Amino acid sequence: MLRDVAGEAPATVATLTVSDVNGYMEMIHGIRGKGSLRKRRELLGELMRKAIHEEQRFLVRLWMGDLGQGALEGVMTEAIATASGIDPARVRRAVMLSGDLAAVAGVALTDGEAGLSCFRLRVGTPVNPMLAQPVDTVADALATLGEAAIEYKMDGARVQVHRNGNEVAIFSRQLNEVGERLPEIAEAVLAIDCESIVLDGEVLAFDTNARPLPFQVTMRRFGRKLDIETARQELPLSVFFFDCLQLNGADLYECPARERYASLAAVLPGEFAIPRLVTGDSGEAAGFMKQALADGHEGVMVKSLDAAYEAGSRGADWLKIKPVHTLDLVVLAAEWGSGRRKGWLSNLHLGARDPDTGNYVMLGKTFKGLTDETLAWQTDRLLELETERDGHVVHVRPELVVEIAFNELQDSPHYPAGLALRFARVRHYREDKPASEADTLDTVRAIRAGGFSNQVPA
Repeated sequence: MLRDVAGEAPATVATLTVSDVNGYMEMIHGIRGKGSLRKRRELLGELMRKAIHEEQRFLVRLWMGDLGQGALEGVMTEAIATASGIDPARVRRAVMLSGDLAAVAGVALTDGEAGLSCFRLRVGTPVNPMLAQPVDTVADALATLGEAAIEYKMDGARVQVHRNGNEVAIFSRQLNEVGERLPEIAEAVLAIDCESIVLDGEVLAFDTNARPLPFQVTMRRFGRKLDIETARQELPLSVFFFDCLQLNGADLYECPARERYASLAAVLPGEFAIPRLVTGDSGEAAGFMKQALADGHEGVMVKSLDAAYEAGSRGADWLKIKPVHTLDLVVLAAEWGSGRRKGWLSNLHLGARDPDTGNYVMLGKTFKGLTDETLAWQTDRLLELETERDGHVVHVRPELVVEIAFNELQDSPHYPAGLALRFARVRHYREDKPASEADTLDTVRAIRAGGFSNQVPA
């Protein structure tokens, strides 16, 4: 339908308002019955004729989901607080508990601060997960937090589980309800001796040697909607809980972590508990992390024992430490950036050297870790190496070596080597190193197999 009306002549004077657009969209949404498609198209065309050229482009991108406004939730939360004259902390708490920024805005602007009391933790309504900041070492984390809880950092799928009596709802990190796809997780929660509970945890799959399988393997279960029992037999999942937000009707999320952990330990069977060590000794913490890595996990989390559960927050009370690998790879191509990076070559295509053929095999892309200075430099340098263009992609001679940090390698059908970098980011360019000395596919495969260590602090 948008393609049909894309050629409508724009207005020459800007008169369209937000209310006008909203009115048209409500009319379009309400059309039903015979001839509804034609009527919707007519209304959409009428709306587009009332929009100037810039407004037409804006509306099409908005409807197609291709509009990056930069209106992050944190910014909008502060805006609601300013507009309503309410303490930002009260607004953040309401957003945390409701998970619905628009609903909070409506109440704040109409009923004021008193109205926000309607937002409380309800079993069955998910809240945004609390998040962590990275630090380099466990010693750094303990220097910040003092005595703290050290937990395995598992590369699983984050879940929030709500139980009320015999009813269990399981929510993904994006707060989608996925309980029907994960019956063994629901059964595990029903085995807890309680009437109601809200839990935060990780779900992951293990191989026959009790080693955790890659994240992408675990996520196959989350995408499976049919024949769940067969999927369960083929790829059983385990759950490990590390936090408790509510227990038997009592809200715990504002309690210190040590109290939440005690409440959780009182009811949670041991096989469902995340491995945890409470210590202020960096040597003990480092040994615990070493064991986590030996068990096949990503690293550790270090958490303040005095902190409340701040849903949706990435504060300094939760810290994460995990080693990362580095590879010296060759730039094979780059893509022109958009938005703030328009005019610069940004997204790098990265390859490792195949020692058998001497060619370079692509392992992935990244635009992360690039400063404005680096973007400007690499644009000039890559244009000097340009061989051809394919749309927004500039192909270059494989001469420029860049050191790439990444967290792991995962199987991928999209790249010739069958492997792809995960969470890749640029550390720095290696102009001192010729492409012939870049890392080879043999090194990459050794890292994937766990037989080669080339790690740096996260």
